[in-house]
Amino acid sequence: MEEALTDRRRSVLLVRRRVLFTALFLATVGGMSLLFVDMLQRNGMTGAEYAILVLSILLLLPVVFSFWIAFFGFLVEWRGRDPLALRLHHPAADGVPIPRTAIVVPIYEEEPLQVLARLRATYESLRATGQSDTFDFFVLSDTMDPRGWIDEELAFARLCEAVPEPQRFHYRNRSRNTGAKAGNIAEFCREQGSAYECMVVLDADSVMSGSTLVALASAMARDPHIGIIQAPPIPVNARSLFGRLQQFSARAYGPTWAAGLAWLQDGEGNYYGHNAIVRIAPFVEHCQLPTLPGKPPLGGSILSHDFVEAALLLRAGYRIYLATGIDGSYEESPPTLIDHAVRDRRWCQGNLQHARLLNMRGLRAMSRTHMAMGVTSYATAPLWLALLLLWTADTLYWKLTPHVYFPADGALFPTWEVSIRLQATLLFALVMLLLFVPRALAIASRLRDAGERAGFGGEAKLLASVAVDWILSALIAPILLLEHTRFVIGILMQRSVRWNSQPRGERSIGLGEATRRYGGATLLGTAWIVVLALLAPDMLWWMLPVLAGMALAIPVAILSSRPDLGARARARGLLLTPEELAPEPVLRRMQELLGETPSSSTDGPGNALERVLADPAVRELHLSLQVESAGGDPLIEHEVQGLVLKCRYHGPAVLTDEEQRVILRQRRALLELLSHRS
Repeated sequence: MEEALTDRRRSVLLVRRRVLFTALFLATVGGMSLLFVDMLQRNGMTGAEYAILVLSILLLLPVVFSFWIAFFGFLVEWRGRDPLALRLHHPAADGVPIPRTAIVVPIYEEEPLQVLARLRATYESLRATGQSDTFDFFVLSDTMDPRGWIDEELAFARLCEAVPEPQRFHYRNRSRNTGAKAGNIAEFCREQGSAYECMVVLDADSVMSGSTLVALASAMARDPHIGIIQAPPIPVNARSLFGRLQQFSARAYGPTWAAGLAWLQDGEGNYYGHNAIVRIAPFVEHCQLPTLPGKPPLGGSILSHDFVEAALLLRAGYRIYLATGIDGSYEESPPTLIDHAVRDRRWCQGNLQHARLLNMRGLRAMSRTHMAMGVTSYATAPLWLALLLLWTADTLYWKLTPHVYFPADGALFPTWEVSIRLQATLLFALVMLLLFVPRALAIASRLRDAGERAGFGGEAKLLASVAVDWILSALIAPILLLEHTRFVIGILMQRSVRWNSQPRGERSIGLGEATRRYGGATLLGTAWIVVLALLAPDMLWWMLPVLAGMALAIPVAILSSRPDLGARARARGLLLTPEELAPEPVLRRMQELLGETPSSSTDGPGNALERVLADPAVRELHLSLQVESAGGDPLIEHEVQGLVLKCRYHGPAVLTDEEQRVILRQRRALLELLSHRS
């Protein structure tokens, strides 16, 4: 942070920014709304057109908000600096000691060798900085499948054998995955967090460079009032065409949007749940998540915990920063449209829950804005679909209903039908500008910097990639519109979802899977096109960009999932990113380690308990990683003894996964079973 700026000066600058932003936002929404009213009332407004007006204004809000965020982000990038932005320095610059920091990786039903390959790349990069002495690594497993649990232990042992400081690595598997990821991290903070001042939270597909980790920890040491620093994760390692499209879009446009958001929020930022450093003591004290009244999906435990934790820390007086302009924070993205939608389904439920927290006492206005943005990112989907249907119905009504020139009241002069083509064209152009100018500004920022241009393959390749991105995004957006609409309706109908593991590997979608998933979208889009072609061909050209994506949903899902098409695009210099052409050492090392890693570490008997009993090496490792329970509960001891007898007389194969987990946690039970075998 700029030390020359006093707190008062910072506060004045921030207020001025927000007043300016709010004025431009309201002026844009107000001006567009007046144009809508002028167009709709020229021939008299029907009931449907009143609904169209209300929906149009509501849907303008997030579009205009994003437009001005991108605009101010562009200005920040063009100037090259923001006087209020958080400055990250290497600790050698000011001699600030690095605080004790835990790097935690919560995992659930993941491919353990691949997760730990990424963690090893992060560790090696950190060790290369010479500052690794104050960092420890924790793999926090919520895996319930006993076979996966044993696989994780073997993968962890393999990691410890490969690194020079195995004492810095720790693994534990929870007996109950209460609270999912949020509960996993909370349990770590309660049991082991007191030994550390900060923690860096990584996802299973995250990797971070050592210099970035050191810079984040050093910034926390310099300012004790910072609660979280969020490092924006850059997508990497995508192979499918869909994955590469998401990767390019995030890298080309994301920095401009992040710069604008940081410009507006200053120290009242948000938390994405991973690739961030968190101060543990205030996190434990203030971030106890409330349980929402009622049943899931809108009640019960909060799925999207990160936004709420950020809001609670801000309420307690701590600052949260979005660290823009830094490298070294990476993640992987879903490989297919279907996998992306599955992840979005979970996020949709979690974000809609935030609507019930908007009136929570004491929250900052910016926290409420963050939550509202999360809600609208999904809730607007059914509103967009309703608006399109109403526009179509209203157009068909005017097309099929003859205009009455002489009303029944006996007027002497006819009522002429007034053309609104000019107003409609103007409004359409303005909406397109609001949607596409932010992307154009981001690309202008990328083109301005010679290093950035080269990172995207040069000016010509970057512009060609933008064209490909805009075409494919236009086809994909209507599909996601229908998906999000289905999600919102399902949640409102009380259909809940569990937070399951995310697919990480590359795969192609077949015709059967795509048809089952998107057959309805194809039928809807095709029928819509046919109706407009027959009854309102003029409107078809306005609607075709949306309807084409629906009608082509099946081939779009199939073709975009193919890694070979992604490889062809890369070979032609399309959808390239700087992290591909000039990867950081941590990314090169990650690729090397992942290339040496099989997709699964499963070996030996399929029954986890049998595997532990039969293999001395597996058994020794497993026992070394267990913490002996205090015992004393006669009900638990009775259950364990019953399971031991069941296993002795009928064999491990008859035990359920849950029963195996009970025995695998009891050292005495395992040793008793082993003694009867010998």
